[in-house]
Amino acid sequence: MKTVFDIRDLTKVYGTGEVEVQALRGIDATLNEGELAVLLGPSGSGKSTLLNILGGLDVATAGSVRFKDRELTAFTDRQLTLFRREHVGFVFQFYNLIPSLTARENVALATEIAPNPMDPADALAMVGLGDRMTHFPAQLSGGEQQRVAIARAVAKRPEIMLCDEPTGALDSKTGALVLEALVQTNQELGTTTAVITHNVAIGGIANRVIHFADGLITRVDTNETRLTPGDIEW
Repeated sequence: MKTVFDIRDLTKVYGTGEVEVQALRGIDATLNEGELAVLLGPSGSGKSTLLNILGGLDVATAGSVRFKDRELTAFTDRQLTLFRREHVGFVFQFYNLIPSLTARENVALATEIAPNPMDPADALAMVGLGDRMTHFPAQLSGGEQQRVAIARAVAKRPEIMLCDEPTGALDSKTGALVLEALVQTNQELGTTTAVITHNVAIGGIANRVIHFADGLITRVDTNETRLTPGDIEW
């Protein structure tokens, strides 16, 4: 299995002096091609910081991250911008949709800057919203809005999907639908996917569960058999 991210002795410190906060304390990890990994831990454990560094939204204080054969932690700001544009799809807890645009138009925003985009209608159909393309965000439920956000990320055909608490604002039934969309994307497109959560049950859908506490990885579990989102006991 090919390694997409190779993380070595990664450290992130925020602030200086007496208000210094060490968000990551020299972690080592890998993310492999086509896998779905769940980053599990409480708030403040370092998992979002790692995700932001992997996505080129933040920079490390020390250590290294290699993206395939390239040193991501040595990228310039311009190189990070191109990396995000060409390789990464983001899904956050809050949907960040533009209220005045339809579902299709929100997805089309991402396809306009991607080198090899999917048709927005195809991306929406993939997440089960083929019949909601002309609806505005205010006409969609929370789960539907999150699936539009997933379609927007998927439409870029990214090599990497980084998802920060994608079900955090949703009830269990709606959350299962959102997870189904992420699992489908991972399986059909072969997208390396990392999902942040504090919900232990969600780890069941992953190939691997990476446990975080106090800026450290405490253990990594491998699932021989992955659960479907509908089988999760929330």
